[in-house]
Amino acid sequence: MDPAETFATLMSPEGRLDPYPAYERLRAHGPVVQTGPGVYAVTGYPEVDELLRDPRMRVSDDKWRDMMLPQWRDSPALSTIARSMLETNPPDHSRMRRLAAGAFTPRRIAAMRDVVAAQADELIEAMASAGRGGRPVDFMADFAYPLPVAVICALLGVPAADRPLFRRWAADLTGVLEPEITWDELVVADAGATELVGYFTELVAARRRRPADDLTTALVQAHDAGDRLTGDELLANLVVLLVAGFETTTNLLGNGLAVLLAHRGAADVLRRHPEHAPAYVDELLRYDSPVQLTSRTSSETLRAGGVELPAGSWVLLLLGAANRDARRYPDPARFDPWRALLSPLSFGAGPHYCLGAGLARLEGQVAFTRLLRRLPALALSGTPRRRSRLTLRGYETLPVTVGELAPVADHGAPVGATPDTP
Repeated sequence: MDPAETFATLMSPEGRLDPYPAYERLRAHGPVVQTGPGVYAVTGYPEVDELLRDPRMRVSDDKWRDMMLPQWRDSPALSTIARSMLETNPPDHSRMRRLAAGAFTPRRIAAMRDVVAAQADELIEAMASAGRGGRPVDFMADFAYPLPVAVICALLGVPAADRPLFRRWAADLTGVLEPEITWDELVVADAGATELVGYFTELVAARRRRPADDLTTALVQAHDAGDRLTGDELLANLVVLLVAGFETTTNLLGNGLAVLLAHRGAADVLRRHPEHAPAYVDELLRYDSPVQLTSRTSSETLRAGGVELPAGSWVLLLLGAANRDARRYPDPARFDPWRALLSPLSFGAGPHYCLGAGLARLEGQVAFTRLLRRLPALALSGTPRRRSRLTLRGYETLPVTVGELAPVADHGAPVGATPDTP
């Protein structure tokens, strides 16, 4: 099968559900391969890492969109994403990112640990109540979504009563992040974007009337103080901060729990040694990344992996494939939290490195240790259902049985001991 045929299988419904075989078939042709006219796919870790950091590689800008999608301004979904830091190049990207970065410093994230733990315990207790008598519960609806959405909503100042609104709106909007999207899918994404922009338009007005100690107020004040943020940028970045603030972590929690429940020995070690949660979370991110790809266009001709990328090339950087590059990670298809892990590319690299990566890692570390210790009999129940998405890889449903609830314990043991191996 040639690279173009392999790439077509990756884009198929079957390929989206399990992209890893297609990644390996692409990799057999080299770390960088041409899959169509002006289109290249990158599977190698060093090549993806290098291109993400190369200033000649740009996210799609208005000029590119005008050429490829002439009517993109008529799409609420495409225009919202286009005005956010997600799809903006320096210097505009740097300007917008700086305004939000203060909410995601390491010190501020560390200070949120107790809040995340309290929220996780509340959700675990609710799961235990709903799952009494062996009744299955949906981990995605009952834990993986509400935990990160509560955290990002608290940062943004979104009222708790509004949190249930966002799961469907965000799922609809993020269809535009897929490398291929149908007209019907774009209509759905536009509807989600319209709802989200409308919601934040009202929240912005409320924060002007009554400022609060939250990120929405900070961004509103940055806009109102001068030229640091336009009105479209204000709303677009609030939408992206909300959606990115829980979509990736929701997928991390669902993908990660499924892996842990399939590797009981490793789960038992983490249950006994919660201090090793950071290594586990990084290996879970590597093993089944919640973000599988991103893309760039080349502003000038360059070379990567021995292949020339002409100016204007559209380059798909397959993060999930790079995380399983055997040149970087020996025996990459094996889940191994005891490997000497080098940072996976799940959050990207370079100027667009995920702003909330530290927060997502914290939520994963707290959640997995809490779940395994407080629900020692936690197990899969029935068949999980994957979302038919490639860029944002996760579960639609993940049914589990929870068993008896164990009491709250101290999860703050110091890092440093050598973990037991199963």
